[in-house]
Amino acid sequence: MTLQNDTVVLERITPALARRILVRDERPDDAWHAEYPLADELDPLRTLAGSSSPDPDFTMYVVRRAVDGVAVGGLGFSGPPDSEGRVEFGYGLVAAARGAGIATAAVGLALAHAARRGARTAVADTEAANTASRRVLEKNGFTETGRRGTLVVLERQLSAD
Repeated sequence: MTLQNDTVVLERITPALARRILVRDERPDDAWHAEYPLADELDPLRTLAGSSSPDPDFTMYVVRRAVDGVAVGGLGFSGPPDSEGRVEFGYGLVAAARGAGIATAAVGLALAHAARRGARTAVADTEAANTASRRVLEKNGFTETGRRGTLVVLERQLSAD
């Protein structure tokens, strides 16, 4: 499954693709940036690589620039919505892709997808010192709901419209 808008393409990561990413078995159409994947994606990729039946919607996605198709980051849900409709997610981009609106577009696209699939609330956290990430979330309608140590927790209500 692929989600896209004018700025970004989100490509669903299957267990087989996760295994290839982990060992950097890049094929011509993969177009992975030299710094992809990010270090904090490795553990979730390992978990996905070992999965026999990942959730088809609330999973991990490769973030690609729409303009050239280069994989510049990742976005992942920590699983399907809970009993209250809350879904948690995280994202990251290689340094060279930051500041171009890609993260903002990717988060917006992923949240619209999550809402269509039944999520009612989205939750994310970021380091308090990471003002760029906080701005991405705020541009997507998130507000701070609390703190856990050095992390700022943000939430947004979703609509399937």
